[in-house]
Amino acid sequence: MQLTINRHSEAENSISKMIFIFNLIVFSFIYSQKLSAQSTRSVDNGTIYQDFKTEFIWEAKVKIANIINVGESKSGVRRVIPISGGTFTGPKIKGEVLPGGEDSQLVRPDGDTELNARYLLKTDDGHVIHVVNKALIHTDAKSKAFYCKSVLYLEAPKNSPYDYLNHAIFIGTLKMPELKPGEEPYVVIGVYKLL
Repeated sequence: MQLTINRHSEAENSISKMIFIFNLIVFSFIYSQKLSAQSTRSVDNGTIYQDFKTEFIWEAKVKIANIINVGESKSGVRRVIPISGGTFTGPKIKGEVLPGGEDSQLVRPDGDTELNARYLLKTDDGHVIHVVNKALIHTDAKSKAFYCKSVLYLEAPKNSPYDYLNHAIFIGTLKMPELKPGEEPYVVIGVYKLL
């Protein structure tokens, strides 16, 4: 009987030691992760964003159809602009803007306009890329300064030459050119990878 009790005690001690060692390993791992998250080359928060660099990816000439005014909503004035086609070209990619997308716009009570565009691009070698482009337009009433920038979400086929678009943050510009007589309405969207 004493032998059974001793074996039972030894088993409990063994389990206790294993639990202690496991907890020690987990604690050490968590503590080391905290330390490694604190870079030894710390950067002053006031300057961390001043060194952003970008790489030009493409410029798109996006054709648009007539505005559909939805009207006043609880959030502001809502309107939708259908996307009817277009082209895009960059150093490593080119193709067409497929018809069927749209730009849903909200003119907020403060006068700023939020754009939320969804459309598809088809590359010249047949791959389709899904684009969600969220932009903000602000015009300063006093200085008449115009601000328009966007953030793009790109979704490309995994097994394509464009998979690199799935692994970065992209920002964009928007220009509304003056149209020549008889010219179909369009906007110009610049797309840049944030490095």
